[in-house]
Amino acid sequence: MNDEREQVGVGPWEGPWPDDDRLDPELLRDGDRRNVVDAYRYWRHDAIVADLDERRHDFHVAIENWEHDFNIGSVVRTANAMGAAAFHIVGRRRWNRRGAMVTDRYQHEHHHPTPGDLARWAGARGIHLIGIDNLPGSRALETYDLPRNAMLVFGQEGPGLSDAMRAECEATLHIEQFGSTRSINAGAAAAIAMHAWVRRHTFGQNPGDSRASLA
Repeated sequence: MNDEREQVGVGPWEGPWPDDDRLDPELLRDGDRRNVVDAYRYWRHDAIVADLDERRHDFHVAIENWEHDFNIGSVVRTANAMGAAAFHIVGRRRWNRRGAMVTDRYQHEHHHPTPGDLARWAGARGIHLIGIDNLPGSRALETYDLPRNAMLVFGQEGPGLSDAMRAECEATLHIEQFGSTRSINAGAAAAIAMHAWVRRHTFGQNPGDSRASLA
């Protein structure tokens, strides 16, 4: 059986050498097996980041990092897929990058030692802190009008949002559930919340027109 990893990406460039300064000569020569969409094949890393900067959405993502939660990488990977403006790590500066699958290299990363530091950073820029957790008194994500300039804030698997972080959020939202489980995985909850913002502010106002398109 062939190794599926061998099928990812493209091999060395075939044909006349392209005249495009966004392309990386080494990738053209050796092939491009990175975890990027086909439209970015052979592009230099800085060229990809620059292009993403022209199309990123207005929402940010923040994750508390007190216990080196392995879900952080998954949240960051989804933030990249959903076109988040940036992601923010609150607490320990070092975080578990394994689940990010190198997607963090294409995002803007910020670190804040405490929830208060995050709140001051967001407040100075008119960004609303919106916590995501199924806590008593939380409101339903499905019926809440997410602001465009929002920072979706996530706690860790298990303990969820800290009391200090919840105190800084202007609202805490939960995801409606219909089965027997008390909660869903933190990475899955983050994906649902980010997609809710995308549906509201990308497809909600201009159906069929997504800024995620590279066309």
